[in-house]
Amino acid sequence: MLRLALSQVNTVVGDLTGNAALIRAQAQLADARGADILVFPEMTLTGYPVEDLALRPSFQDASVSCLHALARDLDSDGLGSLICVVGYLDHLDDTDLGIAGRPRRAPVNAAAVIHGGRVIARYVKHHLPNYGVFDENRYFVPGEAPVVLRFAGATISMAICEDLWQDGGPVANVRAQNAGLLVVINGSPYERGKTDIRRALVERRSAEAGCPIAYVNLVGAQDELVFDGDSHVVDTSGTTIARAPMFDDGLMLVDLELRAAEIVPTLT
Repeated sequence: MLRLALSQVNTVVGDLTGNAALIRAQAQLADARGADILVFPEMTLTGYPVEDLALRPSFQDASVSCLHALARDLDSDGLGSLICVVGYLDHLDDTDLGIAGRPRRAPVNAAAVIHGGRVIARYVKHHLPNYGVFDENRYFVPGEAPVVLRFAGATISMAICEDLWQDGGPVANVRAQNAGLLVVINGSPYERGKTDIRRALVERRSAEAGCPIAYVNLVGAQDELVFDGDSHVVDTSGTTIARAPMFDDGLMLVDLELRAAEIVPTLT
């Protein structure tokens, strides 16, 4: 049995210290309620969208430094056994001096898996939206590798926002990984009618993936964007088994019986 906590939070763009403090406070609450894994939305540590901040080497480095400090702080808080999935800004290398069509230093929209006082895995968003209010091709480079985790004999796969919307890609690999759960972290802004479209998508993807999906989203606002939350968990049949309020921050917990994996995946 896995007790999963989804943290539907309102972050501040650029406030690494404040956002890290918010993460620590939510981790304390989740641990007190017996959570095994705590999942935060897309770019929680940095706020979202970071826009041109993503292109500043100083902010990239500050994000990574803050992430590792957060991992140590969670451990010192007595929360080292709690697995935390945190969205943040990272970069792939320090040597890229600029390639046409590729941002310098290859910034990435990433999710870190924190456990035992350190970062044990990093997932990089594969599909970068470049329509409507999104301009992520300007700021990020895409990831390619999947990340799979083991928990109590089950496999847990990961994706970030647009990865769920695109046919193929990470979600298509989830069934091949024999995953017991797909965790998707999001910074999905509100649009009229989008709630029904989003939930229908999650229901369809759960059937394609052959496993439950845990979808966690931001709340609050940044400039012209409003984030509506509506975090939820669906089972393999697409039935909603837990749903957080819209436009309200908070912590949602759900107990899941995950299917055991028949193969032993690699912890990436």
